[in-house]
Amino acid sequence: MTGRLGFEEAVEAILDGGVVAVPTDTVYGVAASLAHPLAVERLFALKHRPASNPLPILVDSMHQISTFGVTWPDGGRRLAEAFWPGALTIVVRVPSALARRVGSAGDSAGFRLPDDVVLRRLIQRTGPLAVSSANEHRELPCHSADEVLAAFASRDELRGVLDDGERSGEVSSVVDLSEGPWRMVRVGSVGVGVITGLLGPGTP
Repeated sequence: MTGRLGFEEAVEAILDGGVVAVPTDTVYGVAASLAHPLAVERLFALKHRPASNPLPILVDSMHQISTFGVTWPDGGRRLAEAFWPGALTIVVRVPSALARRVGSAGDSAGFRLPDDVVLRRLIQRTGPLAVSSANEHRELPCHSADEVLAAFASRDELRGVLDDGERSGEVSSVVDLSEGPWRMVRVGSVGVGVITGLLGPGTP
């Protein structure tokens, strides 16, 4: 790993197919460009994350989602209008090729527009990113660049970390709209009651 990266260095590393640790609105994450399938594979390897555990996709706009050929459902529109930018991942149906790229067994993938200015500037330059928290699978996430450097000091899969201070946001909630009534996959900063108020009853 090369250590700390400047903003332009991080952009170049991602566009070159590298995996880079980045600040998000929750904790630090590790990111790879969806335009580089091998980079996404290296992200899975870096975290020792099971290939069957899909990665969320971070975007800077709804337009970026539309470039994947995704038909955005009405429920997803209501959630995005209410909680984006923010810590809510919305899982919807996507083309099979995109689902496979992020490790999804079904034809679905989760999208999130983060509430972090630095990260969104980065995504504007790099395009949509596959991102997961900066930690090995089932370990605690990193809240600073120093923690990232300590956690991945010996790992060649990581090009470096974009340092923008500490991050300590609450984990994102994950709502699945890909099949029938909505389903809460993970409860985080957005509660079940709030989702129910917008979309009506979901699947238990």
